[in-house]
Amino acid sequence: MLRILGTIFAALLGLCFGSFLNVCLSRWPEGESVVHPRSHCRACGRMLAWWENVPLVSWIALRGRCRGCRAWISVRYPLVELAVGALWAISAWRFLALAADPDLPAISPFEHWNLYNSLGRALGMLLFFWLLVGLALLDAENLWLPDWLTLPGVFLGVISSSVYRIVGDRYSDGPVAITASVVCSQLILTAVGIAVAAAIILLIRWVYWLVRHREGLGLGDAKLMAMLAAWLGLPLALLSLFLGVVLGALFAVGAMLGRSRRETGTWATMQLPLGTFLCVGAIVSALWGERILIAYLRLFP
Repeated sequence: MLRILGTIFAALLGLCFGSFLNVCLSRWPEGESVVHPRSHCRACGRMLAWWENVPLVSWIALRGRCRGCRAWISVRYPLVELAVGALWAISAWRFLALAADPDLPAISPFEHWNLYNSLGRALGMLLFFWLLVGLALLDAENLWLPDWLTLPGVFLGVISSSVYRIVGDRYSDGPVAITASVVCSQLILTAVGIAVAAAIILLIRWVYWLVRHREGLGLGDAKLMAMLAAWLGLPLALLSLFLGVVLGALFAVGAMLGRSRRETGTWATMQLPLGTFLCVGAIVSALWGERILIAYLRLFP
């Protein structure tokens, strides 16, 4: 029961934070404040009543249209709220599977530290998923991956993953002192993974420039890859890149097939939001990446 109630609470909280993310996605590209003015219709400027701001429910009740001017409200609004709510619910469900263990009161003290460590990691992943959904939509709609999201994301990822790995290693077989050398080693390992992940994008960007004499990938993609490596580690960041490239290629083929014969000659210059596909790949990697890698290694030992 605790697991179910906790998951429902996380889902509802995720819907609320998804609603706030929608405000950010609408106002950030325009350089507007996310605090003032109050929520309003982007078409007619009418201030919204409180019940028009209820996540997901309001969009359904209004049938996707403004109550005043009847302008269409983008389907992006409920989709973002659903995405954040679902991701937060999955994270809560997984953590509560450990926290709701009936044998928990009988476990040893150092295992309690593992529980607290898992809680900290779960809370960090909520922020990570929120960032991924936001960056995916910003790149899809504006081809924009702002530094003031990706760079703080790298910093927070280093803290979250480093603490999780250091504490997890120290308390996996019993309490062991955490020394400065242990912390430095983990930070160096994380920094190397971040540098390699970003360097791969920069290398692809450089090769594309040599071949096509034009910019193919933005620096924002490299910073996003660095953020993924900071949160997930290099192996899962590379898996995110692989999945993102596959998704991007499938999208490009579908877009090319959907164009008329007159437009097919312009497919090579079509701009694709690689960051969007990287974020989708990162979500898959964060949730099921370890299982995917284990299955791959079993197929190709």
